[in-house]
Amino acid sequence: MTFSEDVYRYMYAALQEAEKAFDINEVPVGAVIVYKNQIIGRGYNQVEMLKDPTAHAEMIAITAAANFLSNWRLNECDIYVTMEPCIMCAGALVSARINSLYFSVFDTKFGACGSIFNLCEDQRLNHKIKVYSGIYGQESEDLLKRFFEKLRNEKSNGNKN
Repeated sequence: MTFSEDVYRYMYAALQEAEKAFDINEVPVGAVIVYKNQIIGRGYNQVEMLKDPTAHAEMIAITAAANFLSNWRLNECDIYVTMEPCIMCAGALVSARINSLYFSVFDTKFGACGSIFNLCEDQRLNHKIKVYSGIYGQESEDLLKRFFEKLRNEKSNGNKN
C-alpha cells in the first residue's frame, strides 16, 4: 500500500521519538498524534526512567494531545507509532476515540492491533479505529534489534543497567 507524503513525515517524527527512548536505554518506541495536519502530542517509552508501567509512548502522546485540545475525545486525530500498540495502549486509543492508527512493525508478543488481538477493529466495541501498518517498518525493526542486541551485550558483560 502506498501512503501520502504526510504519513511518512509523521511516522518519521515518531521514529525520532523512538530514538530518544533508545538514547536513554528504553525500548525504542515513539508516537506522535496529529490533528488537522499538526503534531499535537509526542511520546516515547519512559517506563524505566519514570518507574511507571503505563509510561508507554502512546500513553504519553495521548495525554499531551488531550491536554492540547482540552478534551479527552481525540476523534479527529490520528496516531503514528513505531510499534504495534499493546493491550493497554490499544484500549486507551479506543477510549480516546482515535480516528486512525499507523504503525511500523507488528509486536508478536504483546500486540493488540492485529497480531495477537485486534482491539482497534473489534466489532463488539463502540468505537473502531482504522489501522495501517508497515510504514518505515525496516527502520523501526532495525532500531529495536540494535536496542535488544545492546541490552544482551550489556547483560552478558555483567552490566545490570
